[in-house]
Amino acid sequence: MKTRITELFGIEHPIIQGGMHYVAFAELAAAVSNAGGLGIITALTQKSPEDLAREIERCRQMTDKPFGVNVTFLPTVMAPDYPGYIRAIIDGGVRIVETAGRNPQEHLPALKDAGVKVIHKCTSVRHALKAEKIGCDAVSVDGFECGGHPGEDDIPNMILLPRAAEELQIPFVASGGMADARSLVASLALGAEGINMGTRFIATREAPVHEKVKQAILAASELDTRLVMRPLRNTERVLKNAAVERLLEKEATLGKNLQFEDIIEEVAGVYPKVMTEGEVDAGAWSCGMVAGLIHDIPTCKELLDRIMSEAEAIIQARLTGLLAHRKENAI
Repeated sequence: MKTRITELFGIEHPIIQGGMHYVAFAELAAAVSNAGGLGIITALTQKSPEDLAREIERCRQMTDKPFGVNVTFLPTVMAPDYPGYIRAIIDGGVRIVETAGRNPQEHLPALKDAGVKVIHKCTSVRHALKAEKIGCDAVSVDGFECGGHPGEDDIPNMILLPRAAEELQIPFVASGGMADARSLVASLALGAEGINMGTRFIATREAPVHEKVKQAILAASELDTRLVMRPLRNTERVLKNAAVERLLEKEATLGKNLQFEDIIEEVAGVYPKVMTEGEVDAGAWSCGMVAGLIHDIPTCKELLDRIMSEAEAIIQARLTGLLAHRKENAI
């Protein structure tokens, strides 16, 4: 399948594996890229730019296909060494970067001068238009269904994607609620040029996370996520667990007086415990409503091959068949 996204990034399938903290290591990125999609390494999971450089080299040993690096720009006083991470990406020969969080504008000149293509994650049309204006090559449009941070507008993809298609000139992919061929075909119909999947890729054989995490996603339904940190306007969609219930109780009790320090036990330093050690109740961790559509743990190749073959069947058999049926009735 050829779309503006496959052409832009030089990939076979219009499927991107989003950056995920303590999930998107070289093993997963290489497996997705080898399967024809675009694998992504998460920069800030690596403790330093030097560690990122080693992770990029490790990924390059596992694939000769294009892969990218996610850089999330956090609103924090003690900022990571972003220039160092950017240098590691450029020096490592990576030519695709997924940015997220705050405006990446100050880092775009260095990336552009090195020939890097930039796709920015956005949760609203206005943010997507800003990304286009500052020179991003593409955007990932994240609907309210997504795991992680869905923004504060609460617009689901059935509205957000066609609105993005009405406004944007650069290509965009759909993120949030993406799991299978139906997700891909629907997104294409709504104007996207492909899909970005996060939660679905956690439940794959190559994802380097604890088996208990994968089983937790498999056991979850579309009703098993919760929105936390809404009073702080830093909303995150997470999988329901005991720690999340405690967090929500604190939010309800403290209301507008809630401070980040009040919930630090449930949100700080959680990901290594969950993803590496399998302590799935240790705190709040990102998971999309799409968990309700995840019923197995395939390899990345099995997953992407299945999505593409079933997408072709939906388009050629079901959708084209509906048109043929209409023509027959007209005759």
